[in-house]
Amino acid sequence: MTTNLSPALRAVSDAVLAIGAHVSVEQVLQRLVDAARTLVPARYAALGVPDGDGGFSAFLTSGMSEKLKTSLGPLPRTHGMLGAMLETQAPFRTADIHDDPRFRGWWPRGHPDMRSFLGVPIDAPEGVIGAFYLTEREGSPEFTAEDEELIQLLAAHAAIAITNARLHEHSRELSILSERNRLALELHDVVSQKLFSLVLSAEAAATLLDRDAVAARAQVTRLGELASEALEELRSLIFELRPPDLERDGLCGALRKHVEVLRRLQPTEIELEGDLEVEADPRRDQEVFRIAQEALQNALRHAQASRVVVRLQGGNGALRLEVEDDGVGFDADAPELRSRRLGLTSMEERAQRIGGRLELRSAAGAGTTVVLEAAHG
Repeated sequence: MTTNLSPALRAVSDAVLAIGAHVSVEQVLQRLVDAARTLVPARYAALGVPDGDGGFSAFLTSGMSEKLKTSLGPLPRTHGMLGAMLETQAPFRTADIHDDPRFRGWWPRGHPDMRSFLGVPIDAPEGVIGAFYLTEREGSPEFTAEDEELIQLLAAHAAIAITNARLHEHSRELSILSERNRLALELHDVVSQKLFSLVLSAEAAATLLDRDAVAARAQVTRLGELASEALEELRSLIFELRPPDLERDGLCGALRKHVEVLRRLQPTEIELEGDLEVEADPRRDQEVFRIAQEALQNALRHAQASRVVVRLQGGNGALRLEVEDDGVGFDADAPELRSRRLGLTSMEERAQRIGGRLELRSAAGAGTTVVLEAAHG
């Protein structure tokens, strides 16, 4: 570079670190466009991501009020100067955008007048995936070469940030799909069996009603027991579908509420031990909660346990979760284990996503312990 950008480089570094704390694509885009307007003093800034069909899949702005954005109507099309920045890897700046022939028809009625302009494409290996648009340079009649270099630097980081956010969202979508498939299997395997037993008991009661009233009464009693069990299983599965409010309750609070619900639904003794407070980390805590939830359900449904203990410990940026039961146990090294217990694979994948380590300890007749160790962030 031809200019001294040491303070600016620090500003870019700060912006990128802040962006790294957000994982959704929309959050990342908004932080990027806000960072662009802060790094280069401009009255307005925008970041557009094309949809490949002549429009924008996302167009985030900074410096415009919500009322103004609403008055401008739907997202713009990728034409004029907006489209030009998506068709080249070269940036463009001008003191007066009105003088450029590509300006005509760019913005709708009610759009604020803009003169000075800086456009910088966001270039990724697969091509241009977006562009920064800055207008109305503050403190100067036009954007400078240093401004251009700075936004180019931010654009290089933006390409990585956007790609990572997209990968993370895709991973989340796959995780949600996997979770839905698992719950569908649970509904089929658990609830269907209970309903089938209900039907058989009802048919048996009807057959015995006229010739053996005592036996028929026993079948009706069994019918009520099966219905209660089926209701408990459904409640438990519905509770799993409800996402915990980790932001409000924290990991410990969410686990405590989950354990309290399970105690009402299950006869098994369930205890929660360990730290009352663990340093919050939203991304990590979501996965830790789901691992704890899965381990608890495995213990309650498959282990035939009389007691389950959940332990949570944290300190020095690290976290340790244990879910231990005194049930029948199983051979943890059996090759067919994952084909029968899909939840184990799900727990391992969640642990890997947060850079953690999952350990499974079990033996026939010796109970099971699931151990997760993960670091902060």
